[in-house]
Order: sequence, then structure tokens, then C-alpha cells
Amino acid sequence: MSRQFKNPVLNWIEYRLPILSFIDDSVGSGYPTPKNLNYWWNFGSLAGIVLVVMIASGIVLAMHYTPHVDYAFDSVERIMRDVNYGWLIRYIHMNGASMFFIVVYIHMFRGLYYGSFKAPRELLWMIGVFILLAMMATAFMGYVLPWGQMSFWGATVITNLFSAIPLVGDSIVTLLWGGFSVDNPTLNRFFSLHYLLPFVIVGLVIFHLWALHEHKSNNPLGVDIKGEQDLIPFHPYYTFKDLFGLGVFMIFFLSFVFFWPNFFGEPDNYIPANPMATPPHIVPEWYFLPYYAILRAFTKDFILYWPVSWLITAKLAGVIAMFSSILLLLLLPWLDGSKVRSAKFRPYYAMAFWVFFLNCIVLGYIGGKPAEGPFILIGQIATTYYFVHLLIIIPLVSRLERPKPIPESISAAVTAAHAMKAGE
Repeated sequence: MSRQFKNPVLNWIEYRLPILSFIDDSVGSGYPTPKNLNYWWNFGSLAGIVLVVMIASGIVLAMHYTPHVDYAFDSVERIMRDVNYGWLIRYIHMNGASMFFIVVYIHMFRGLYYGSFKAPRELLWMIGVFILLAMMATAFMGYVLPWGQMSFWGATVITNLFSAIPLVGDSIVTLLWGGFSVDNPTLNRFFSLHYLLPFVIVGLVIFHLWALHEHKSNNPLGVDIKGEQDLIPFHPYYTFKDLFGLGVFMIFFLSFVFFWPNFFGEPDNYIPANPMATPPHIVPEWYFLPYYAILRAFTKDFILYWPVSWLITAKLAGVIAMFSSILLLLLLPWLDGSKVRSAKFRPYYAMAFWVFFLNCIVLGYIGGKPAEGPFILIGQIATTYYFVHLLIIIPLVSRLERPKPIPESISAAVTAAHAMKAGE
């Protein structure tokens, strides 16, 4: 239903296109939200803001970029040196990719801790996993565009992984390359897809928000909303909370843009791509390192590879494990059988969560190290635990542990917390 405003122009627009009431119902005073959301819930809105920043800066960069192997590297240098504020736009875009993954990873780990993947939000969680996959594809293709040494050899190594797929692997690689090696057709394909995929992400985000608004946000207690007493309007309470979080985040983001713009970059990528000179250590961007560690863990002597060693190669097993490490997240709502959502009331699940979090950090560290010596063994142990956690520990803990008593409602818990503070 359209709203009435004091301004006649707004009433005229609202009567013909009720966009103002739609916005109010989505992120305004007309959108009821659990009253106990903490600052960990800021990261969803932060991810949306960073996505807008990435699209806007990417469109400007595309105006000056030349997707050709002979000119790509020089066109990036021209953006940095000759285009007005080109250095700023590129540093925002370049560091924005890392910021995007930081906020999305925090957003996902928050969902894991507080059980935001559980019923009735299973589809909300699954769409989020597909957003992560689309982000990874977009980031990988974007990393190739500067056409430096790490861009070229990273594209060569990663696309070659598909050759491990029986029967169709070589055809997939040829299709990605547009020929028989990483060359100009590859760069054109990646530039086109890198420009397109962010808009696919926008579409997925719209579905993500649609699913979110259907059953409202989860909350730190993980209890269902019992009535109006558990809710407050999104505006002004959470809009101002989000604005404060945005201010803190922008200080963090712009610190890298202005003071450490190449912190997340690789020095080799400031050398023009040379197919005749391989870098001594090829590594992907930091946000891919845990998956890269899982990929490299699969060698002929790896215990997880033994059961399938008669059927597939270690390379193919690593590729399957790398993609499975993400796709398994789609099954979390069913792997975790506990009726209690929040880890606040699940002590054993909380301990397992923090071990899993540290294990992911270890995987990221190992992914950035050479595949030699103790790094191989540590990577294999961390990879084993990753899958054991998802496939064994979570199902067992969720079915065997006895959770603590949960509050009757959000309002009751908030009232009790305020009473305790007043008593102190």
C-alpha cells in the first residue's frame, strides 16, 4: 500500500511507483528486526556497500583498460600515471577485492557461530554460498587482467586444473583459453566475464535479501521471534548502527588504499607477463590460499587419497576436494542436526567452531608457503581436519551434546540482561 507524504511531489511519485514505501518496508521503519542484533550483523550491509564500490570503480577502470596482451600491462600503468585520480580508483578497486572477502568471510563465520544456516533460513545460507562462488570466479578473472607475471602464471596453473577432469577436461581448458595456451583470447574472455559476473552477484544478492526478509534476521540468541515485543524498526536503530560500523570499516579500508596500497599484492605482478620465465613461487591471492592448500594436499601418499587412488589421479582428487570444500557448506543445514541455533548455548559446538576457524587460518598460511618439507604434512593434516569437522564432528556434536537452556524469547533475555546490569 502506498504511503502519504507531506511533499506533493513524493505523493505523486508514490501513487504511480510506490518505491518509497518499498524502501521503507525493506530497510526503513516499516521493516521489523530482532532487538538484540550486535555489531557482527553489520557485515552483511558492509558487503553490499563494498559490492557497489567495486562495481562503480570497475566501470571507471574498464573505460581506460585495454584487454589485449600487448597493451594490457601498459594500460594499467597509464591508469596509474595519466588518468585523473586513476591511481586512487585502481587502489580502491584492487584493495576493495580483499575488503569484500574480509567482510564476507566474517559474515559467513558469524552465520556458522550463531546458526544462521538453520531452518527456516537454509535457502538464505545456500544463496550466500553461491554468492561466494561467484565472488571467487570474479576475483580470479580480475586478477588476470593486469597481465603481470603472477596474473599470467596464475591463470595458467588454475585453468590447467580442469584438464584433470576425465574425457572433457582438455576441451574445458581449450574453451577457457580460447586456443591452446593462455593468450589474447583468454584475456578477452576473462575481461568480459569479470565485467559481467558482478551483475550476476547483484542478482544473487537480491534473492539473498528476499530470503532474508521472508523470515527476518537470525539473532545472537538464535531463538524465534515470539511477537512485537521482540522487534524494533530497522530505521533508525540499525541504520545508525550500520553507519557507525561503516565509518570504522572505511578507516580500515582507506588505510590500505592510502598507506599500504600494495599490502595484498605480489611484487611479481609488477613485471609484465612473460611466458618464457616462470616465477619461483606461484601463489594466488590471499583469499584463495586455504583452497589452494587443500588442492596441493592431495599427493600420492596422502591418506585421504588412498581410498580413491585406484580410480582417479591425485591431481583430480585435489580439484574435487577444493571445490567440495565450498560445496559442502550447502549441506550444513542438514549436517548440523541440533535444534538449538546459537553456539552461546552449545559449548562443544563452540569449541569445535573455534578449532575449525584456527584450522582455516592454518590452511591459509600453508597455501602461501612452498609445497615442500613440513608444509606438505601440515597442509594434509589441516585438510583432513577440515573435512572431518564438516562431515563427522558437526553431525556427531549436534546429536550428542546437551545444549544449555535457551531463553523463552528475545525480549525476556534482553530484559533479564538489563536487570542484571542495573543490579550491579
